[in-house]
Amino acid sequence: MHDEHTKSILLVDDEPANLRVLKQILQDDYRLIFAKSGAEALRLAEQKKPALILLDIMMPDMTGFDVCEQLKSHSETKKIPVIFVTALSDETDEARGLELGAVDYITKPVSAPVVRIRVKTHLSLVQAEELKRTRLQVIQRLGHAAEYKDNETGMHVMRMSHYSKILALAYGFSPEQADNLLHAAPMHDIGKIGIPDSIMLKPGKLTDEEFAVMKSHPNIGAEILGDDDSELITLAKVVALTHHEKWNGSGYPNGLKGEDIPIEGRIVAIADVFDALTSVRPYKDAWSVEETMEYISSQSGKHFDPKLVELIKQELPAILDIKQRYLDN
Repeated sequence: MHDEHTKSILLVDDEPANLRVLKQILQDDYRLIFAKSGAEALRLAEQKKPALILLDIMMPDMTGFDVCEQLKSHSETKKIPVIFVTALSDETDEARGLELGAVDYITKPVSAPVVRIRVKTHLSLVQAEELKRTRLQVIQRLGHAAEYKDNETGMHVMRMSHYSKILALAYGFSPEQADNLLHAAPMHDIGKIGIPDSIMLKPGKLTDEEFAVMKSHPNIGAEILGDDDSELITLAKVVALTHHEKWNGSGYPNGLKGEDIPIEGRIVAIADVFDALTSVRPYKDAWSVEETMEYISSQSGKHFDPKLVELIKQELPAILDIKQRYLDN
């Protein structure tokens, strides 16, 4: 007997004998759903949302290729991994199946160990992807929590995160690394959750003692995010801890200097300042882009990494597009 946590697999083949073979191999470990035609497979995939589909190619009326194409064109089913199980072993057929979005190919007659290993591998990948998505949702919700403590808006967080991604790509990050920074950047001020409201919401200038408390927010942010094996949460911790460090070593909390400051912290620092200066705040008017760029240029080698100062000038059109897209309400 399987419980509700057991993964379900949809097996599709017009030959009952082939379905019996797959059932024998997989029934002890998974909940199995059976379809003997392409149309039935599409209906069951949408209705049951299996974790994986094993799909025959050579079927009457609708081939496995047709089924896969339709699965991948519908939002409800496009993320379900498809493994073709087929007697076709021509490389052209295999290439076509992979182009349509299948994740793997098993040739008939099937080998029980091969089927078990391939199924387990692809279900593990699905689980890893789901875990990554869940962690991203946690990060995003923490980011929203921080906004409640701040004068800054959600649009500020959105803009500076996208600026960070643009600068990361220009610096040489891979698209995946740049996306990770996009998702981690909203955590830069998560530590402000731990700062008293009397300081966070004070309308006037902070005293030296109050500013010393405010300067503890990077350490608080690092504590909130903690030690985790998630690449995204680890990156968010780095950003939270280092976005107030300065190139010349005069920043906080650890007075890091130059390339001792992680590149992600350096990128978020310049993205954050650009957006803060060009935005209206309760305590100031927005600076013009020209004034802001003059200031950033004057801080090259002081507050900011000189290379990033050049890159923000180079990428200014893309940054201004983001600024226009995510205007404050």
